[in-house]
Amino acid sequence: MSSFQDQLLKAGVVDAKKVRKAKQDQHKAQKRHKQKESVVTNESKVAAAKAQAEKVAHDRKLNEERQAAAKAKAIQAQIKQLIDLNKLPKSDAEDAVGYNFSHGKKIKKVHVSPQIRDQLVSGMLAIVQLGEGYELVPMAIADKIEQRDRAAVVHRQETNSDADDDFYADHEIPDDLMW
Repeated sequence: MSSFQDQLLKAGVVDAKKVRKAKQDQHKAQKRHKQKESVVTNESKVAAAKAQAEKVAHDRKLNEERQAAAKAKAIQAQIKQLIDLNKLPKSDAEDAVGYNFSHGKKIKKVHVSPQIRDQLVSGMLAIVQLGEGYELVPMAIADKIEQRDRAAVVHRQETNSDADDDFYADHEIPDDLMW
């Protein structure tokens, strides 16, 4: 069966130039149609790639947040373990004295024995926060806790008594000083 154009050409309704021109136009239209499809395909590929990249970035961010939360939880568990293993027992004795310290903008008080109070003042012990309460730990343990979380160590007495003595070391005490 011959094409419609061939039939028109045989009938003499159209000449060969018009048939050729119609074929060229038809071919150009097909090319344009294919290019549009490829552009639409490329745009959809680009959109899919962009969506995939956004999803990967979002997943990476969520993963980093989960890892940070797990790390913070592990650090808190380490601090709790250090405090539980090394805390000094609470003083329930009648000779317990109150030791005041500042935590933030508030003054807090713990009751300790006079020997423990002397150790706190000399800088051998530190006060750390465990939950809502406060515990006493040796200064070496407080240093380890402070490496993990500075906010956990509530009070530590710095030992600067040698610095005070060194300040006056250059000054000579006069012989005629009367007290």
